[in-house]
Amino acid sequence: MIPSETTAPPQAWADQIAPSLDDFARLARDAFDALPDAFRLAAGEVVFRIDDFADEQTLADLEIEDPFELTGLYHGVDIGRRDSLGPAAEPSRIFLYRRPILDEWCERGDVGLSEIIAHVLIHEIGHHFGLSDDDIHAIEDAD
Repeated sequence: MIPSETTAPPQAWADQIAPSLDDFARLARDAFDALPDAFRLAAGEVVFRIDDFADEQTLADLEIEDPFELTGLYHGVDIGRRDSLGPAAEPSRIFLYRRPILDEWCERGDVGLSEIIAHVLIHEIGHHFGLSDDDIHAIEDAD
């Protein structure tokens, strides 16, 4: 195969390493910073956390057997329900799971890693806003 402009020669991959948890955190921060101001302000003080996988209890609670099936998770009281429940006992958190995201990126091969991280992050922020998976998918399908 002759290398093209879009195909890196084999030696270009010889010294590459997988993006670290810190690399993912930087990419997630970049994706968040690129969102429109109104969206970022509405998200408030949500905390982002990057882990390799969801912990066993989380997977059991969600009835997920394969940890590669979960790329992200919102944990907290969504902003639409906070007024009725009073202040949140702890900050809302968005988890991004590095290994499942890397797996999806490798399997797809048609989008950049930053794009997948941004997609998962925005999906979880949607849950922070009180949207269901069906709501989020309907919004994505409308684009």
